[in-house]
Amino acid sequence: MGDDSEWMKLPVDQKCEHKLWKARLSGYEEALKIFQKIKDEKSPEWSKYLGLIKKFVTDSNAVVQLKGLEAALVYVENAHVAGKTTGEVVSGVVSKVFNQPKAKAKELGIEICLMYIEIEKGEAVQEELLKGLDNKNPKIIVACIETLRKALSEFGSKIVLLKPIIKVLPKLFESREKAVRDEAKLIAVEIYRWIRDALRPPLQNINSVQLKELEEEWVKLPTGAPKPTRFLRSQQELEAKLEQQQAAGGDAEGGGDDGDEVPQIDAYELLEAVEILSKLPKDFYDKIEAKKWQERKEALEAVEVLVKNPKLEAGDYADLVKALKKVVGKDTNVMLVALAAKCLTGLAVGLRKKFGQYAGHVVPTILEKFKEKKPQVVQALQEAIDAIFLTTTLQNISEDVLAVMDNKNPTIKQQTSLFIARSFRHCTASTLPKSLLKPFCAALLKHINDSAPEVRDAAFEALGTALKVVGEKAVNPFLNDVDKLKLDKIKECSEKVELIHGKKAGLAAEKKDLKPGPGRTAASGAAGDKDTKDISAPKPGPLKKAPATKAGGPPKKGKPAAPGGTGSIGTKNKKGVETKEIVEPELSIEVCEEKASAVLPATCIQLLDSSNWKERLACMEEFQKAVELMDRTEMPCQALVRMLAKKPGWKETNFQVMQMKLHIVALIAQKGNFSKTSAQIVLDGLVDKIGDVKCGNNAKEAMTAIAEACMLPWTAEQVMSMAFSQKNPKNQSETLNWLSNAIKEFGFSGLNVKAFISNVKTALAATNPAVRTSAITLLGVMYLYVGPSLRMFFEDEKPALLSQIDAEFEKMQGQSPPAPTRGISKHSTSGTDEGEDGDEPDDAGNDVVDLLPRTEISDKITSELVSKIGDKNWKIRKEGLDEVAAIINEAKFIQPNIGELPAALKGRLNDSNKILVQQTLNILQQLAVAMGPNIKQHVKNLGIPIITVLGDSKNNVRAAALATVNAWAEQTGMKEWLEGEDLSEELKKENPFLRQELLGWLAEKLPTLRSTPTDLILCVPHLYSCLEDRNGDVRKKAQDALPFFMMHLGYEKMAKATGKLKPTSKDQVLAMLEKAKANMPAKPAATAKATSKPMGGSAPAKFQPASAPVEDSLSGTVEPKQDPKKAKAPGVSSKAKSAQGKKAPSKTSLKEDEDKSGPIFIVVPNGKEQRMKDEKGLKVLKWNFTTPRDEYIEQLKAQMSSCVAKWLQDEMFHSDFQHHNKALAVMVDHLESEKEGVIGCLDLILKWLTLRFFDTNTSVLMKALEYLKLLFTLLSEEEYHLTENEASSFIPYLILKVGEPKDVIRKDVRAILNRMCLVYPASKMFPFIMEGTKSKNSKQRAECLEELGCLVESYGMNVCQPTPGKALKEIAIHIGDRDNAVRNAALNTIVTVYNVHGDQVFKLIGTLSEKDMSMLEERIKRSAKRPSAAPIKQVEEKPQRAQNISSNANMLRKGPAEDMSSKLNQARSMSGHPEAAQMVRREFQLDLDEIENDNGTVRCEMPELVQHKLDDIFEPVLIPEPKIRAVSPHFDDMHSNTASTINFIISQVASGDINTSIQALTQIDEVLRQEDKAEAMSGHIDQFLIATFMQLRLIYNTHMADEKLEKDEIIKLYSCIIGNMISLFQIESLAREASTGVLKDLMHGLITLMLDSRIEDLEEGQQVIRSVNLLVVKVLEKSDQTNILSALLVLLQDSLLATASSPKFSELVMKCLWRMVRLLPDTINSINLDRILLDIHIFMKVFPKEKLKQCKSEFPVRTLKTLLHTLCKLKGPKILDHLTMIDNKNESELEAHLCRMMKHSMDQTGSKSEKETEKGASRIDEKSSKAKVNDFLAEIFKKIGSKENTKEGLAELYEYKKKYSDADIEPFLKNSSQFFQSYVERGLRVIEMEREGKGRIPTSAGISPQMEVTCMPAPASTMSSIGNTNGEEVGPSVYLERLKILRQRCGLDNTKQDDRPPLTSLLSKPAVPAVASSTDMLHSKLSQLRESREQHQHADLDSSQPHPSGAATASSSTANIDDLKKRLERIKSSRK
Repeated sequence: MGDDSEWMKLPVDQKCEHKLWKARLSGYEEALKIFQKIKDEKSPEWSKYLGLIKKFVTDSNAVVQLKGLEAALVYVENAHVAGKTTGEVVSGVVSKVFNQPKAKAKELGIEICLMYIEIEKGEAVQEELLKGLDNKNPKIIVACIETLRKALSEFGSKIVLLKPIIKVLPKLFESREKAVRDEAKLIAVEIYRWIRDALRPPLQNINSVQLKELEEEWVKLPTGAPKPTRFLRSQQELEAKLEQQQAAGGDAEGGGDDGDEVPQIDAYELLEAVEILSKLPKDFYDKIEAKKWQERKEALEAVEVLVKNPKLEAGDYADLVKALKKVVGKDTNVMLVALAAKCLTGLAVGLRKKFGQYAGHVVPTILEKFKEKKPQVVQALQEAIDAIFLTTTLQNISEDVLAVMDNKNPTIKQQTSLFIARSFRHCTASTLPKSLLKPFCAALLKHINDSAPEVRDAAFEALGTALKVVGEKAVNPFLNDVDKLKLDKIKECSEKVELIHGKKAGLAAEKKDLKPGPGRTAASGAAGDKDTKDISAPKPGPLKKAPATKAGGPPKKGKPAAPGGTGSIGTKNKKGVETKEIVEPELSIEVCEEKASAVLPATCIQLLDSSNWKERLACMEEFQKAVELMDRTEMPCQALVRMLAKKPGWKETNFQVMQMKLHIVALIAQKGNFSKTSAQIVLDGLVDKIGDVKCGNNAKEAMTAIAEACMLPWTAEQVMSMAFSQKNPKNQSETLNWLSNAIKEFGFSGLNVKAFISNVKTALAATNPAVRTSAITLLGVMYLYVGPSLRMFFEDEKPALLSQIDAEFEKMQGQSPPAPTRGISKHSTSGTDEGEDGDEPDDAGNDVVDLLPRTEISDKITSELVSKIGDKNWKIRKEGLDEVAAIINEAKFIQPNIGELPAALKGRLNDSNKILVQQTLNILQQLAVAMGPNIKQHVKNLGIPIITVLGDSKNNVRAAALATVNAWAEQTGMKEWLEGEDLSEELKKENPFLRQELLGWLAEKLPTLRSTPTDLILCVPHLYSCLEDRNGDVRKKAQDALPFFMMHLGYEKMAKATGKLKPTSKDQVLAMLEKAKANMPAKPAATAKATSKPMGGSAPAKFQPASAPVEDSLSGTVEPKQDPKKAKAPGVSSKAKSAQGKKAPSKTSLKEDEDKSGPIFIVVPNGKEQRMKDEKGLKVLKWNFTTPRDEYIEQLKAQMSSCVAKWLQDEMFHSDFQHHNKALAVMVDHLESEKEGVIGCLDLILKWLTLRFFDTNTSVLMKALEYLKLLFTLLSEEEYHLTENEASSFIPYLILKVGEPKDVIRKDVRAILNRMCLVYPASKMFPFIMEGTKSKNSKQRAECLEELGCLVESYGMNVCQPTPGKALKEIAIHIGDRDNAVRNAALNTIVTVYNVHGDQVFKLIGTLSEKDMSMLEERIKRSAKRPSAAPIKQVEEKPQRAQNISSNANMLRKGPAEDMSSKLNQARSMSGHPEAAQMVRREFQLDLDEIENDNGTVRCEMPELVQHKLDDIFEPVLIPEPKIRAVSPHFDDMHSNTASTINFIISQVASGDINTSIQALTQIDEVLRQEDKAEAMSGHIDQFLIATFMQLRLIYNTHMADEKLEKDEIIKLYSCIIGNMISLFQIESLAREASTGVLKDLMHGLITLMLDSRIEDLEEGQQVIRSVNLLVVKVLEKSDQTNILSALLVLLQDSLLATASSPKFSELVMKCLWRMVRLLPDTINSINLDRILLDIHIFMKVFPKEKLKQCKSEFPVRTLKTLLHTLCKLKGPKILDHLTMIDNKNESELEAHLCRMMKHSMDQTGSKSEKETEKGASRIDEKSSKAKVNDFLAEIFKKIGSKENTKEGLAELYEYKKKYSDADIEPFLKNSSQFFQSYVERGLRVIEMEREGKGRIPTSAGISPQMEVTCMPAPASTMSSIGNTNGEEVGPSVYLERLKILRQRCGLDNTKQDDRPPLTSLLSKPAVPAVASSTDMLHSKLSQLRESREQHQHADLDSSQPHPSGAATASSSTANIDDLKKRLERIKSSRK
């Protein structure tokens, strides 16, 4: 059992690795218990076992392995780090567990795999299991399949990827092992359960018997959708919620959600793509053209076989499709037509979306071929067109289909309608928007009236399907003219239709019945239009009210819509058809008279045609009264207007009667149900009178009323045609004027622009200037709604006229169309659905684009032209291209069908002649404009090839290609480009030009998109490869594009995509992703689509999307509950259009304004920080110039693009100053509402404003300064503080403006400078303003000098930088300036300083010329101010500035010895608020209490020190804001000043003046000792340490050598430094901030100090060295372990290299290293081993083995070996994984050394290797010979304890320690008393002194137990107990030590030992707790100390007298032991 006991003592993790199986078994059992106990998943305990879990599962002993598997399972389940082990553990399970005979092992193995899946590591597990399927051992294969099956069964097909499993299934079915085949069958059944028939195609080729068996199993499966039974960790909360819901009966919801989980897998996805193009017969293209039909048939049959493959690889199928299309269209043999159609079907099915680009060519041909009657041909064609439809969208082929609808052949018409019906079935409400439905319905309505019954039936079916898909509400508007019979037929058809998408698409109907609650509507979110379609008929009630009131019309208009509710939507269709509209037949005059006489008085009718005008007038009055009283329903409008038109009718000569008549017409139109029939009766007369001077206005009113009754579009059309059919120019011009107004009142929707354009053209050609002017005005109004595209129609007008039109358009630019006020009332139907909403603008948009009929140019694209374009001779090719350009130019607007042109142009894009490529690009640009949005369908076959051209090597070609792509994208939107794989394929090409251009383009376009197709993810892998491209530009562009990809795809998806990268690449990319995540812009504000719904106002109201209220509504994004006030305008932004995929040509007017909603500054997280980093790293230009160059402006523009709204940026960088004013106005408006955004972009805003300072325009400058004033006020309210970067790039330019000639500007700039002091320290402003005084502009000099005076007056002398002396000297120079104003300013400033500072000024300014001095003295006399009053008064006025006032100015003037308490009281009275006083008191409580209560004893000494130096060194004392400056480091309330104050103080630490340095150190110590303040030092640690070791060097090299210097001063400085450092290194968080380089220098400084023999000779020297000792230990323990280890290694290397360095130095460094080695077991996990090993590697390179052995001492070799050995022991073989930072491992001795060590440790048992270590490192090993050592030491201590043998014992201990420098005597000292410990320590030191004599390097370094600290835990508690807080008793010497340091800081000397008060006085208060180590206690003891000192040593108070240097101090002298014993007793008794 001997060896048992060995391993039983080992820690658990070592047992787990033991080579004895019992040990491992025990280890696993214990580990299992530990794992079960740990509750915290993030416990560090888990990390210990990270590397062992693989061993747990792969243990070679089967019994042990079982236990290991159990432990591993618990580990994986509970440890947060378990995921890291996935790969190695699962591969271990597969190879070493699945082959075990024990079933239990296999079960546990499977459980472990499933547990890894649960902790989100599914992909890695699946990868390992699939690898396991290739194993030769069938057991493993079976177990892997079983695991996969269980995973699928439990987690479902969303988590377990089916594609890779299905891929290997056929292979498994072919296995020779039955068990494998059976398991394969089971998993096939499980897969089928999840994806149903999608599994059939991949398994079609397996053995038929097996297939049959499978079929039988499949049939047995339940039909319900399977649900996962186990969830990932991230889903488990969801699962719990789901269970609660189900428990609460919410099952319907849950079921609904899960329902759509099942059909997610598409069989197509599971198939492998087959490449067929290369397999086509070589002579295929010849054969297909052959004359013999048999040959053609052969060719087609060959294709047919190939296309039967269910999935085809993408490629260029254009030629094949062209050949097949030709057969379908032109072949006379119908059998071949059918065969070709089948081939097309195969291609479409196999290629899916990739076939979409060819769809447009083939569809028209197939549809026209339906003229064939043969059923098999028709069937083949139907299959083909249906398959093709699925590869594209209805939108893309709609033009072609509609064109065929007008064909005369009934079969074609019938089949096309049927095709439409079938297509509709695939649509959903959202993919069949109104814009698409409208033209189809119009065409189908023609068909339902066709003579052929089959055509009618097909049309009914198509309309019925549409009705079913989108609901009645959307279709009804188009069916208004359909009689009831036909309507019923349509509805009947609709009921029979079954939709393809089952529930999903047709939800409209079902949802409607299920959930009529409005909640549903809101919930549908993105499904935009679906929502509204879902609203069932009763719903418009509540929805209606809001829009009606919001619309802003007169109140009466708010009444609910007419009974026709849902039907009344079509109000704005061009003919105005809607259920409300009165359609009445024309009545004969007799009927009219009859109807009129029933409602009018008889006299009235008789007098109508009286010859006396008065009677006619009276008659009219009666008529009017009657009309006013009549009820709407009873008013016979037509009869009444007929009566008015009766002779004399409109020829009435008396203007009064005429006016009356026109007024009545208006009344009838307003009050009655006025029909178009009635309108036609009167309009002619109205138009005739519109030009009449007296009656014109009445005529216009009447027309407006009619327009309101009959809709403006119809009325306008009638009026225009009437006006232009007569010759009266006055009428024409007035009609045009009326129309201009009417459009503004009614809005633009539904107007027939085409008719207007021709009339306007006529008007423009008129000779009468008034008509021309009116026409131009009308055009201006139209421009508001239509946008710039309107101009195209007038380009051929005369230049003079064109310039007038342009001027009118210019006037309108930037204006938004007004909200319609009329045309809402009667027809306002709030039921308007989203289709309507979203699309109405589209109508206008389309109208505008289609104003002129589009020309069909396909007939001009002849085959000759096409062959010309493809000719071998480039000149002929050029001719061909010229012809095409001419055709397009001539046609202006063309239809999308352009025949063979796309293929021909595509060929020219890769022409060898670059000129032709450019010409082709120009043609394509033209084409985009000419075709408009319809160019969409050519994106795939022509757009993508343009992108390929971006890879051209010629710059100009690339530029042209980019312009073309942009022109296309402008027409098509981005969706088409991003869909499919085409774009990702382009990005895949490794062409640097292509990559950088394409990425640049995407980076520009992506941020503007609200959403992108999912295919964008396909680009990501290529984006990642671009990030590592060899070309720098590509990398940069890829990095720029990264945030925009992330904006759409999200960080998670992007990070997941890195999975396939190499590990090194992955890390780099992930780092970039993190960076991009920080800069990721927010998506553009959500579309108004959602907003428009809740506000879905009336028809015409749609047309003011850009009006202001809509901006509000947009910024509210998707909040349906909008504030009704805001949402007045029920606008639909033009963005809603783009959602339908159409372009809004009314770009400028609509888009621009609507875009202006939303924030102007986009908050980019960390954006500002990144910009600063870039500027620091010189990646961008530093903002520093005399006048701004273009590159600065461009840079700023680029930086702004991601965080400033696009439209605002355009204004800001516009060339016209008015736009700058506009931008500033917007910025002022948004200042309050967008504080965060403003602060986030502050650096950019300030830079932009500096550019404005260089503009010559005063108005911009004034506006900019106005903005700045508001801005800085805001910033100070927000307590923001300017960064250095912001200040330096703005203040110098602002100061330039101080010299402006205009007084008002100067005043503003001064006001801004004043406000800036609240957000930027005045002391930092000072140098900037000082710089301004050097300007050539005298005004600027004067103003700057004045400003400097104000700063000094407000903030005291402290603001003067770099020192008051230098600053004042510079100011004084200006007293002799040529300019009077400058002289005065300089004098005034110095007088101000005088008022604050008194006569010291004269010293500071140095020597002046007599003349200047006399001027100054004169001015000072005149000013005659009381000096000290100024600053105090100032402070009272400006309490917020109080914190900055430095009191030392007053202090010095008052005379340094003056009592400080009065000074403090004064400071308190200054701060006007009691809270402020409170604050000060709390912060510095100790100090203040002491200072005020203790009548100045100590305080007198402190200033004496200062005074002592005052006269000779005035300046240094001034600067270091001495201890008195208690007011300054208010670390609480100075925020930004904290950093600058700390910087300032730290800079003084390294001062050459000892007092300055001590004062600075005292202040820092003050901070470090208060926990709540200490963190203020964070970020300054390196800086502080550098200052400290610079001071140490200074002392070492300069002060120590300076004879004149009192050595006490130096000791005092040393004490301060060391005390400070000890405080610092007790705060672990701060200590860890110290970097390697700084630690190296610090250690160098400290060790040098320890070895400085000059110190040892001083009386306090020993004390200092002991303190340093303690400090070194603290540094070693508390610093960042990696940094300190690294620093020591580098230091050792340097010290061994340096010839001058003493061997003792290296030895001490090594002792430090040994100490570190001892700490390693505890710190190993926090150490960055890679870095340490790199340092060791470098060390070994500098000192190869041979060189090291030549060293005098063997210690370096040993030290290195010990370090490496310890690392190996702690890390095991894993240590070899940490050599990553070493470039060339093979050259490294280190790797070989480590390998040897590893081997060595493997070869020997643990105990032996430990003995080795003992030998190697010359230290005793606790484990091997512990007993011996213990006995030996116990003996020694016994001796020391006995009176007789004390000396002998000490000597033995000394010998023993010398021999084993590393020996640990701590345990023996620990239990002894404090006194015994110090006794032993002192004894050892005495022996050392005796033996080695005084000549050696300071004893303490070698032997004092404190020094031993560096090589062992300090047994002596003399110092180490200062930091001791664990409740142990602490000896008095500790406090003495600490007190000493404190006393020295306070300026007290350490008096002689004898005078020292009894120790009891220190510890006399019984209340003090035993844990006396906290520094607070020392503070509280200070006052007691003073009292006792006063009693004991009044005579010795004079601190300037140095004491005899020989006096020994308490803690270092070997004082009388009995005396000490007595004291100790007293202390103990006092404690009790």
